Amino acid sequence: MKYDVIVVGSGVGGAGVAYSLCKAGYKVALLEKGKLIKREEFSKDELAYVRRDIVTPNPFEEYHTIEERVDGAWVSTSTYASGWSFWNGNIVGGSSTFMSGMFHRMHPDDFRLKSKYGKIKGANVEDWAISYEELEPYYTLAEELVGITGRANTHRFSPPRSRTYFSQAPTKENEVVKLFDKSCKDLGVTSLVTARAILSKDRGTRKGCYYSNFCGSYGCSSGAKGSAMEALIKPALATGNLTLMSNTYVKKLLCNTETEVESVLVLNTITKEEKQLFAKVFVVAAQAHESARLLLNSANKYYPDGLANSSGELGKNLLFSGGGYGYGELHKDALQQISFASLMQKGLFINRSILDWYFVEHWWKGKFKGGLVEFMFEHQNIISRAVRSTKSEHKLLWGKALGEHLVSKFTKSKNVRFEVFTDWLPHSNCFISLDKTHKDTYGMPVGKLRIEAHPQDVKVGEYLAKKCEAVLEEMGATNIRSVINALPPPNLIAGGCRFGTNPKTSVLNKYCQTHDIENLFVSDASFMPTGGSTPYSWTIYANALRVGEHIVKQLRKRS
Repeated sequence: MKYDVIVVGSGVGGAGVAYSLCKAGYKVALLEKGKLIKREEFSKDELAYVRRDIVTPNPFEEYHTIEERVDGAWVSTSTYASGWSFWNGNIVGGSSTFMSGMFHRMHPDDFRLKSKYGKIKGANVEDWAISYEELEPYYTLAEELVGITGRANTHRFSPPRSRTYFSQAPTKENEVVKLFDKSCKDLGVTSLVTARAILSKDRGTRKGCYYSNFCGSYGCSSGAKGSAMEALIKPALATGNLTLMSNTYVKKLLCNTETEVESVLVLNTITKEEKQLFAKVFVVAAQAHESARLLLNSANKYYPDGLANSSGELGKNLLFSGGGYGYGELHKDALQQISFASLMQKGLFINRSILDWYFVEHWWKGKFKGGLVEFMFEHQNIISRAVRSTKSEHKLLWGKALGEHLVSKFTKSKNVRFEVFTDWLPHSNCFISLDKTHKDTYGMPVGKLRIEAHPQDVKVGEYLAKKCEAVLEEMGATNIRSVINALPPPNLIAGGCRFGTNPKTSVLNKYCQTHDIENLFVSDASFMPTGGSTPYSWTIYANALRVGEHIVKQLRKRS
């Protein structure tokens, strides 16, 4: 069978395109290397999902090699040796299945960072090929389809909204927000309600949040979380136009001419059967580093350095999320404003963020791009919390002392955590290439990621962390700490196939269509030339819907 469109990857970037095409009546094959896990099969088993990574590949069969600078030299280490995994939710629905669901739009100035701040030494910053105004309608569409809940605000750094409301109210909040909001007010800081891709009440077949307290790292068994599976794939399947193929590993894309992909070569990970699948249009959305790797592995006589890589930019300017995290402890004996019982109530969210430092004009540090800060409770993973509590005052505890310490830790205090999001400035020492000396279990060269942060990223992160520590101190927290370093979280990856107007300096055009090959698109976060100072999720949803709509228009012109 020849499909209208084949989409590689069932995460947000792929599912958004598939949804748009299926709704328009086109036949789509959605290919996913991972397995299908149904809503009712999800559990909150920390051993399975966090300690044993049952939703990511075996690191000895599929891995990456990571290059880091050590004493001035680049040193390569496999992820099976380091334990630093760059796989994120290899199941139908992708990593959106396991997100915490804190959603933010990028600011209009994020689309024109080079124009606003000029060139930054050592960074390859470029303006976007589209404006915020062009993407805004799709932010709104994603808001409705995904079920993003929240409360609109008029903060000076809030992105403009074409509608002034959310269709559902925010999720329920712990009373600690009273203490948080008051502390912010006393410091002259604006506390904002965070938008969440989590339903606060039932909608269709999806149930509202049941406040299990286990969002991040876990699938949602009620359908409240607006994952790609719940928000996009299920409605696409309902049209009868979507063929969902799980356990399907795409080895390479095959061309019969210089300007057209003809088919994909796939392997069934269970039966090990190989076959070709044909379509009119192909969309790659395997997560940024894996999308670049697939195109590099698809090199042919027309493109010996990687498919659609006439520019030489494929895999370059890889992005992560700059920043870090911190936390403080609220203790029973020193708690202000609220009761300890209300603080310890399980399941309810903090749902607060701060935008005051998104753009900074400091009297002696000058004008610079800042970032966003999220506040939340410490993740409720019991084993992880216990492991982190085996030391007290830098002494290792065991036996009775450990037991007493754990009881006190779990019953007499609660951690409030903050996460700092800053731009990861693109530069020449952060990219993905092929490691031709190492292959995965399917015989394909693995991806080699060179990772290094721009010095500015760390400076901005440290500046914001100090601001957050002051908020926690005002709340009465103790043992306040923050961690800002140059090592990025592997769950937020973008770039590698940046879009632009010049085919010599970019891989994709403004519609995420490759400059070189007419029927090939890339619709995950790969297209982003800069990432803003927010999590990428809402932007990926919006852009995938935009790209899907464009492909629909192209197909209609052909018919």
